[in-house]
Amino acid sequence: MPDLTKRQRQVLDFIQDKQRDSGTAPTFQEIADHFGFKSPNAVSTHVQLLRKKGVLAHADGRPRSLRVLSPLTNLRKRVADIPIFGSIPAGPPAERRQEAKGCVTIDIETLGSKPSPLAFALVVDGDSMIGKHIAPGDSVVIEPRANPKNGDVVAALIDGETTLKTLVMRGSKPFLRAENPKYPDLVPAAELVIQGVAITIVRKLR
Repeated sequence: MPDLTKRQRQVLDFIQDKQRDSGTAPTFQEIADHFGFKSPNAVSTHVQLLRKKGVLAHADGRPRSLRVLSPLTNLRKRVADIPIFGSIPAGPPAERRQEAKGCVTIDIETLGSKPSPLAFALVVDGDSMIGKHIAPGDSVVIEPRANPKNGDVVAALIDGETTLKTLVMRGSKPFLRAENPKYPDLVPAAELVIQGVAITIVRKLR
């Protein structure tokens, strides 16, 4: 909750109490009468400041449209819902069926940038990426628009099969590296298509 003056807190509490008790927001005149303001103009000043602080909404020109905002309302503006499309092997490459399985919610501020509308998440199946702290059951968020670089964890289509590995460039020739010594490097025999770069993971307690 942003820092509010004592009077701003009182005005906000009065609006909230009025909404709870009567089901409607107070008018500016009712607020002025309650606090002994000489005119509704003083109320307008408080309302504008409360709106700037993100704790109050008001539709200009509409009576009784004041609405107290929960702190969660502002937090929701900072998150993105990413659809989950099936699973991706973090082990030997395998065919992956793309099927919607819900979504994961990530905090944009923590991530550092807003994912594109094409971003998607995949549930990790296998332990070949544990060296990157990517465990079975994790949801890894993939950004298709990102430019893959040497050392990035990528979702890749290698010779027709999908996998999650680290992209490594050896000269001008790319290959995929597992982050678990149990698994060999994957060198494409014919085709390597990078489907997207992993930008974060979401882990559930198991």
